[in-house]
Amino acid sequence: MSKKDSAWLILLAFFSIYVIWGSTYLLNKIAVGEISPFFLAGIRFITASILIFVIAVATGKNIKITFKQLKNTTLAGFLFLTVGNGLAVWALKYVDSNFAALEISAQPLVILLLMWILQGKKIQPMSMLGIALGMLGIYLLVSQKNILDQENAFVGILMIFGAMLAWAYGSLFIGSADLPKNYFVNTGYQMLTGGVLLMLMSLLFGEQWSWITSWSSEVQISMVLLIIFGSIVAFTSFNFLLKKVSPEKVATNTYVNPIVAMFLGWYFLDENIKPQAIIAAVILLTGVYFINSKKRIVLLARFRKRV
Repeated sequence: MSKKDSAWLILLAFFSIYVIWGSTYLLNKIAVGEISPFFLAGIRFITASILIFVIAVATGKNIKITFKQLKNTTLAGFLFLTVGNGLAVWALKYVDSNFAALEISAQPLVILLLMWILQGKKIQPMSMLGIALGMLGIYLLVSQKNILDQENAFVGILMIFGAMLAWAYGSLFIGSADLPKNYFVNTGYQMLTGGVLLMLMSLLFGEQWSWITSWSSEVQISMVLLIIFGSIVAFTSFNFLLKKVSPEKVATNTYVNPIVAMFLGWYFLDENIKPQAIIAAVILLTGVYFINSKKRIVLLARFRKRV
């Protein structure tokens, strides 16, 4: 591959992790308007996993894993996708997509605090400043009058926080877990097990299942985009970039995704962006910048499955 071709691929990959991952909030918001949240997420990840395994076999990759690896991928899929993604998608029934994206951008704060509580990790002074700014940003975000006036908005806020806890614990778990070495195969098993568990959760909560033919064209398009681009293309692009550029550059998606989500939610769904939300976003993302180290930010970006 020539340097020119490589440069174009890197550019397209950055577009993928910036715009595609940022757009998944909008796509899920559209889909959850017609489809039950656990059912929606389950169909998305099971379908994506099947496509991943087909691609893996077609390209000669070995998809066999040990029983221990299967148990670990099942737990990772449960934490990241069943609880993490499932609750975040469910929350979109009660809060705007741009609000959800901004609240989720505080994920590094939750990871850092969980590392301190569970692992006794010392918090550095710059990270302390980041935590203070992050908490201030979250307060400004959730205390907006237009948010508090929305019916069941507090339920949505708590759901997103629960999803963040699951992602944070999952991020710590995979650090020492025995998982398939091939990232593509690893992702396939996490999506498959997480998707199956999401469908079981859907049955447990008595969600209504529906055929794709009954969905509106907007929802059908959203689901296709979520499966192909949000679940496969963006993640593959992320791993490609990790091999081609520095982790700090790859991790900039942590800051860009909420901005993309805010713009798309405003443009396509007429979601209001109040001045207080903009101030909260600036403070919150500044706090995230101070919190993130090279190691933590890559861990977050790799395993925080975008809604």
